Amino acid sequence: MRRTTSDIRRANRLDVLRRIYAAGSASRQDIARRSELSFATIANVVNDLLGAGVIVEDHFVGSGSGRPRAVLTPNGVRGLLVGVDVAETYVHAELFDLALRRLHAGEHPIGPETRRPAEIAERIARAIDALLAEHGAARERVLGVGVSVPGQVAPQLGVSVFAPGWDWHDVPMLALLQERIGLPLYLDNPLMAGTVAELWSGAGREAGNLVCVTVGTGVGAGVVIGGSLYRGTTDAAGEWGHSVLVYGGRACRCGSRGCVEAYVGAPGIMETLRELDPGSELLCGGDQTACVQALADSPDAGPVITRTAGLLGAALAGLVNIINPETVVLSSWVARSLGPRLLPELRESVAAHALDRAMGAVHIVLSDIPGNAVSLGAATFALEGFLDAVISPGRRT
Repeated sequence: MRRTTSDIRRANRLDVLRRIYAAGSASRQDIARRSELSFATIANVVNDLLGAGVIVEDHFVGSGSGRPRAVLTPNGVRGLLVGVDVAETYVHAELFDLALRRLHAGEHPIGPETRRPAEIAERIARAIDALLAEHGAARERVLGVGVSVPGQVAPQLGVSVFAPGWDWHDVPMLALLQERIGLPLYLDNPLMAGTVAELWSGAGREAGNLVCVTVGTGVGAGVVIGGSLYRGTTDAAGEWGHSVLVYGGRACRCGSRGCVEAYVGAPGIMETLRELDPGSELLCGGDQTACVQALADSPDAGPVITRTAGLLGAALAGLVNIINPETVVLSSWVARSLGPRLLPELRESVAAHALDRAMGAVHIVLSDIPGNAVSLGAATFALEGFLDAVISPGRRT
């Protein structure tokens, strides 16, 4: 689809604002040095952002013989944002100021009997109510709420296209939430939310081309190209975990065989352990979380770590060759637990399979976001949506 003038202005606005957030503070001249935008474009964008109250001229610094330069910072007191991470077992809600600083958090369990869309929407609404009440936050100060739900999502339609854990198909989730919450809402999924969190606030904040690889029960790859999140033609980009790593290999929950996820997601890592040591105590009776943590702590886990790092590295090499990113970030709970042990052999495996030119440009790192990256990313979507509403009225993303 050809980009409109409005699309270009929005991209420029987010590029400038992201650079201010990433640095914590920056002058117009600092932004110009780091960006490909012209100084005139930057000046116009900054004026829009100042007018919206999203940033402020915090102080001035000298510049030799020239005029003092205004230092721009996010305006944290402008309002509040809410980010909600919904999974099959919990609703995790967090409150942020407009500088994306965490103010409060709350988590509420979801039992296996709770799976109907209306029930989940009600749980989300209650979690938001509790979050605001516990912090003593006035509802009218909330500028937007970002909600991440599992599976495939069409954000512009507000639809949960497919959530396999709940067997949802084409659920109008945004409409269900709007009935209950009454605040500006933005719907997406964990992969996209986590990727945006890395782009704005995490290990990818200095990158224009970024891959955020989530390694948890499932596996995915969020892609940023030229500073913009890549969604694909039907908002289905990122399902890298269901690309084939081993032809005719292990059965995958998607119905195919040999998928990346079947080898490097938590169940796949456990299967590798069973193949290497069928009676291992590290299997922890089939408990995924306990098993992954046991592997992270055990000196006997070396063979599993080596095989998993080799497989994940071979799969990552394809992404490195195709996308040629500056940064690959490993995130989600398996990466947090096993990442320190996986990373050295993982980098070796990527180097062995990727082309030299692409490999020489990429940094492979672990996520450095403290806390829940998905809630942070969901709140970031709410921030982007607020900007669209106040600077480009009528646009909805």
